[in-house]
Amino acid sequence: MSSGIEDAPKRRGRRRSGEDTRAALVAAAREVFTEHGYSGATVRRIATRAGVDPAMVNHWFGGKEGLFSAAVSIPVNPSEIIPKLMEGDPQHLGERMVRQFVTVWDAQEGGAFMALMRGIATHEESVRILREFITSVVFGRMIKELGMNRPELRAALCGTQIVGLGMMRYVVRLEPLASADRETVVAAVAPNLQRYLTGDLSDVPG
Repeated sequence: MSSGIEDAPKRRGRRRSGEDTRAALVAAAREVFTEHGYSGATVRRIATRAGVDPAMVNHWFGGKEGLFSAAVSIPVNPSEIIPKLMEGDPQHLGERMVRQFVTVWDAQEGGAFMALMRGIATHEESVRILREFITSVVFGRMIKELGMNRPELRAALCGTQIVGLGMMRYVVRLEPLASADRETVVAAVAPNLQRYLTGDLSDVPG
């Protein structure tokens, strides 16, 4: 629990290199996001925990959202991709989103996603961070901007599509999904994701 006082900075030793600073911020961010959630994890609190100047968050990550992406090993920065994804016809948002994630993950051969899954398997904090990513940082934010009803349910269902896709394609490597080309994956998955984003969920109880 927070005492209302900013976290005490870790003891400073030798002057950090740039990569040391970046790594310290990522480690501190994982702790602070776990303890306080996305909304309660301020840039100042994270920087204080890492023992660095808050300006380093912008320098290395472009802000809190970029740092969150690094902490959770999601290879996209929400502050950069969400405005692009929201451009154009909302009824094609699912296609744009699946294409974006698959393009990035394929370029990295699924490495960042597999790192995330390994963290979830062994660390409860990784589970909470992923939950924040789904409900607050990406899907929850997009559904709010779309003005859709039942935002919590929609965000959770979107998470099943994107996280499930990543698990089957890059971790389990389930065929024929694992070797399917990008546009085949988009055509197969995007309609379900689109329904969860903007479709009628009146047939879903609750």
